[in-house]
Amino acid sequence: MRCPSCGSLDTQVKDSRPTEDSAVIRRRRVCLTCNFRFTTFERVQLRELTVIKRNGRRAPFDRDKLMRSVQIALRKRAVEPERIEQAVSKIVRELESGGESEVSSEAIGELVMEQLRELDDVAYVRFASVYRNFREAKDFQAALDELSGEEEPKPPPRK
Repeated sequence: MRCPSCGSLDTQVKDSRPTEDSAVIRRRRVCLTCNFRFTTFERVQLRELTVIKRNGRRAPFDRDKLMRSVQIALRKRAVEPERIEQAVSKIVRELESGGESEVSSEAIGELVMEQLRELDDVAYVRFASVYRNFREAKDFQAALDELSGEEEPKPPPRK
């Protein structure tokens, strides 16, 4: 593991512990060149995934990018970090166990929306507004109606 301080490859593991759900191993490391201490996290990767973007371009799947997009949707919302980590892990497991090494960005977006819908309604609408490219207020209303379980928006009340 390369030292983030000096770039040396000469590092040593000082301590290893599983996380609470035992899905990740946390390792404390020390650089033998500069004595800088840092933490790494190790998780199982079932297969290498490639994301097919909307424009047809292919890119390697990046779990950190997925985590950042979920965190942006949940910014300033009262959702525990552990629940966010569990949701992202669930998305990654579904993608890796899907049997395909290539997955569309649309499929990832739909899985993210499913998880956000369970975590926080506001985050779900935030993410949906970007993912589905909302342009008008009625687009937001349709997403809110979807959250409340309505298939079609109600007609305005009569006066």
